[in-house]
Amino acid sequence: MLLGGLRYLLPVIETAHRLGIYVITVDYIPDNIAHKYSDEYHNVSIIDKEAVLTLAQDLGIDGIMSFAVDPGVTTAAYVAEKMNLPFQGSYDAVKILQNKDLFRKFLAENGFNVPNARGYNSIADALADTDYFNWPVIVKPVDSAGSKGVSKVDNPENLEKAIETALKESHNGRFIIEDFLEKEGHSSDTDSFSIDGQLVFCSFSDQRFDSKAENPYTPAAYSWPSTMPQWAQTELRSEIQRLITLLNLKTGIYNIETRLCTNGKTYIMEVSPRGGGNRLAEMLDIAADAGLIENTVRAAVGMELKEMTDPHYNGNMAEIILHAEDSGLFENLEISPEVTPFVTQIDLWVKQNDSVEKFTGANNTIGTIVVKFPSNKILGNMMQNISSWCRINLK
Repeated sequence: MLLGGLRYLLPVIETAHRLGIYVITVDYIPDNIAHKYSDEYHNVSIIDKEAVLTLAQDLGIDGIMSFAVDPGVTTAAYVAEKMNLPFQGSYDAVKILQNKDLFRKFLAENGFNVPNARGYNSIADALADTDYFNWPVIVKPVDSAGSKGVSKVDNPENLEKAIETALKESHNGRFIIEDFLEKEGHSSDTDSFSIDGQLVFCSFSDQRFDSKAENPYTPAAYSWPSTMPQWAQTELRSEIQRLITLLNLKTGIYNIETRLCTNGKTYIMEVSPRGGGNRLAEMLDIAADAGLIENTVRAAVGMELKEMTDPHYNGNMAEIILHAEDSGLFENLEISPEVTPFVTQIDLWVKQNDSVEKFTGANNTIGTIVVKFPSNKILGNMMQNISSWCRINLK
């Protein structure tokens, strides 16, 4: 059973079918694209864990996953635990990972590097607590993904507006405020995999943003291999393994966000027991022959896994997240001729005259491009100004 219906599920469905697995998709949006490719669809909200459990029991499923669909992860963990199905961790462990407030608290209590952070239900309580933070701060819903509802706030006078923005994207009416950590170089957002509690595949990326976007904290591109210093990658790998051990996590995929900051410290920002959005697992399969999607499917139904090791990249690759700077009607995608030879894949999700929205979150993505450059230096130069060679033109 796959929770959700986004296009990021399509390679998962394709892989499951190749392995002879019957696929059931579930959410409350019948028109989502994944339902056209699954074997069976049920209209049930993926955040209603009891309803999903009842459906899963009635159908007698062998595995459940919320791949690249953040709202369904705790539900999947709950159903897996109730039905004794494979999953990365217990329901209690997954609740910690999926709630930014609980996760920050867990990290602090266990000696990880962690930003100054507190969670709130009340705007008034947060406004009365401004002296606790080292400004500027970041305000986020505790339970949303795709950078929806995230704001950087430079001073207390602007805090209330940022909280209201976060609450609009929150499922449970709770938000978190934390010190803004200035990164050194690029942050990393990519997927990793553990088997029987051992981190066997650990990757790092260069995550990039569009400073001109409506929401400048929504990822706009990724590249591999990472330019993060090797000592920082080694330290973070060790800390991720320590986290896996502490939470008694077992086998499966994780979307992991990390960064090295200007204070010289490394930080684990987020760990979610699911494949990441923006085709990250698919990209790692392309960039490093990782086998992530196949092993993720195999793990979900208890099949034997294929051997995995840390990635060896097939060159210098990047994924561009296509998006519009403004709302309007899509005209075309324009790629400069000098870059065209380096484009290995274009996946455009809109056609001419389709309505597109400005980039307020990952849900406004309109496609992806995969590029491969001869060297990391050339890749870095091309990534500094993507809009100079890759443009979305609107009518």
